[in-house]
Amino acid sequence: MKLESNIPGGPIAEKWTRHKFELKLVNPANKRKFTVIVVGTGLAGASAAASLGELGYNVKSFCIQDSPRRAHSIAAQGGINAAHNYPNDGDSIYRLFYDTVKGGDFRAREANVHRLAECSNLIINHCVAQGVPFGREYGGLLDNRSFGGAQVSRTFYARGQTGQQLLLGAYQSMMRQVAKGSVKMFARREMMDIVLVGGKARGIVVRNLISGELECHEADAVCLATGGYGNVFYLSTNAKGSNVGAAWRAHKKGALFANPCYTQIHPTCIPVTGDHQSKLTLMSESLRNDGRVWIPRKAGDTRRPSDIPEAERYYYLEEKYPSFGNLVPRDVASRNAKMVCDNGLGVGTSKRAVYLDFADAIKRIGENAVSAKYGNLFQMYEKITDENPYKTPMRIYPASHYTMGGLWVDYNLQSTIPGLFVLGEANFSDHGANRLGASALMQGLADGYFVIPYTLGGYFAGNKLDKVNSAQAEFVDTAKSSKALIDRLLSINGKKTVTEFHREMGHIMWENVGMGRNKAGLEKAISALPGLRDEFWKNVNVLGENGSFNQNLENAMRVADFLEFGELLAKDALYREESCGGHFREEHQTPDNEAKRNDDAFCHVAAWEWKGENKPHELNKEELEFENVHLMTRSYK
Repeated sequence: MKLESNIPGGPIAEKWTRHKFELKLVNPANKRKFTVIVVGTGLAGASAAASLGELGYNVKSFCIQDSPRRAHSIAAQGGINAAHNYPNDGDSIYRLFYDTVKGGDFRAREANVHRLAECSNLIINHCVAQGVPFGREYGGLLDNRSFGGAQVSRTFYARGQTGQQLLLGAYQSMMRQVAKGSVKMFARREMMDIVLVGGKARGIVVRNLISGELECHEADAVCLATGGYGNVFYLSTNAKGSNVGAAWRAHKKGALFANPCYTQIHPTCIPVTGDHQSKLTLMSESLRNDGRVWIPRKAGDTRRPSDIPEAERYYYLEEKYPSFGNLVPRDVASRNAKMVCDNGLGVGTSKRAVYLDFADAIKRIGENAVSAKYGNLFQMYEKITDENPYKTPMRIYPASHYTMGGLWVDYNLQSTIPGLFVLGEANFSDHGANRLGASALMQGLADGYFVIPYTLGGYFAGNKLDKVNSAQAEFVDTAKSSKALIDRLLSINGKKTVTEFHREMGHIMWENVGMGRNKAGLEKAISALPGLRDEFWKNVNVLGENGSFNQNLENAMRVADFLEFGELLAKDALYREESCGGHFREEHQTPDNEAKRNDDAFCHVAAWEWKGENKPHELNKEELEFENVHLMTRSYK
């Protein structure tokens, strides 16, 4: 399959402006003739539904929760990046573009990243107009703080609740359109499959999570904004409802899946305490502004942290990376935390943790000032661990968090299925092999507010779309296929729970496809997953029935998808014989344990094509060209 990225020509700073002008337009009176399905109501989905509804399109919005306010976007804590340069410390759109390309270890598409940087300032202005309560400095202007991978302060924040506040802004904008009638909300629906008519995405089949009923919905285009796949590791910082289902079903209908091995391990999470846990909790990266990361220099040192003198503390990030210190990017911080713990220097009962210490900040600016910045995060930590982080250092360790891989899209955010657009974390386009902190919210809102309103209009104006209805054979057959999947799961009546299978799969993935990957471990995962998948289909016990609210059934369908997807993730990691960003192959590292890229062989997007059940995926490549930021060794020292 030839991948057409559809990147416009001209200088990079002019590409998006030029492209918007060249896109064909739908006149305002004609917009009401088109119907758009938006699956997902997080930041990308809610902002897209609100924007498209405001333009006059008929929008059907599908929410897996009872309310869009429960989308996983609310979990984002630390902030959202933009290039306003309010602190006057040297930021610019170009610097944000440069930092993002470098932060992604030169594995992102330049044109998309520059557009993201261009949209960043518009997002902040728009959200302020919505009433998002960003933090402000003494004079009343919007405040900024620092995040990893940048030497400027460009992160706008609302204490530790930035994602929630931004989502409320998008939600209220969307609900305004619901009240006006341009957006119709379908809550408690989960997408079962994409419906193709004439090779184009023309609708979806969803399951009503309350009644179990399957519903068919037709449209002129479909937008997926369904988040990432971090729960393939079982334990992650993602909400338990986060899943790969919608993206995977679209993939099996012809949408290529790009760079699935690019998974982000977040360095500041509350450590695992035992098998009883079903998820992990994130502590915002913003804490590394004032918190110092350290461990005892001597292995096996069990003294209280307050009893360990400065000379016997190893501030490893500050020593190894003097230019960035504790604000190195997430992949670098995570890898180093694992390394020191592997060397026997970890703290806590598990020895799989490092300290994040605020004693110096409290001494410098006072406890009240620290509380004003991070108070709700400190409260969350204390509630979970029963330790007061004002008095004793937090203990943190890396955990699965964000996924940079996703469905392949072109510059217009259109997948390899015509009429299927993919927004936010569900696509692959902007972050390369590693996402800089505070850039997820930026991408989700850029895609929803400022990109898809233009590119979707260009699709409508440039294509003849015949009318379809949900009684057509394509819809009926897709619904029958979805029902067969449900019936098959409910008929197995095995002896192991869905959670047991998910936990076992997560262990295989974390141990072999986690922070440190090597050929032997990846091959072990690839050989183990098919056997586990076979056992799942013979021995899983899905309680209840379909004609009612049944979370066991919901989870079973999601785990079935993960069991297939996890194997592709591992195969992609085995294929990519290099280390870059969050993908760290232990065979490919420098003498000082940094990631070692292979630009000659792997400076491309790996986009995988589904070829059928029990058949190997086919690899398609999109070569990456760097005309504005030259390929170089990524260094934060």
